[in-house]
Amino acid sequence: MQITVNRIQLYYQKRGRGPAIILLHGNGEDHSLFDTLMWRLAPHFTVYAIDSRGHGQSATAPLSYELMTADVSAFINQLQLEQPTILGFSDGGIVALMLAIAHPEQVGRLIVAGANLTPWGLRLPANIGFYAAALVSRDPKLRMMVNAPHIEPQALTAITVPTLVLAGSRDLIRPRETRRIAALIPGAQLQILPGENHSSYIRDNAKLYAAIAPFLGL
Repeated sequence: MQITVNRIQLYYQKRGRGPAIILLHGNGEDHSLFDTLMWRLAPHFTVYAIDSRGHGQSATAPLSYELMTADVSAFINQLQLEQPTILGFSDGGIVALMLAIAHPEQVGRLIVAGANLTPWGLRLPANIGFYAAALVSRDPKLRMMVNAPHIEPQALTAITVPTLVLAGSRDLIRPRETRRIAALIPGAQLQILPGENHSSYIRDNAKLYAAIAPFLGL
């Protein structure tokens, strides 16, 4: 399905019925990351999996976390979704945090997986590797990732919705960054998945479902 929001055309898939949940993928991915998860959630939720701008079947456009956040906010408004649950992975997790900070009235619950507040929230080898790759390829997605985000830690204290923070024990996000995000959001739950890397438990949708099901009351 296609929708024009924030002056850009986004592609999304919709499944199920019930309260809304929005799934946001990471850098260089698309909605298909959540193919199996959508079907697992569909009996309980109306599931929306969006291709971020410049990704998948959505339109090519200037990239920034601020613009991506504005896209999701406009998507919620245009479809008149009532405080959906937002599940975001990696770049999608950054957008989820920024949406909850900028538009708290639009968010019902928050699931943030493998997110960082600044580029230095990544482990040093990953940070250096991505920076070198961005210099060589000049890929706007990589350039965005090595230059942003810049989320003020204190801003997280204003997030009051139920929140689950996820990461793998072998994640490329620094452990202290994940712990800080969870500690700053009042009442947030923290779950570190043993043996998992940045995306392994996300790509294995069964593991992701098992991690989030108790939080969602399933």
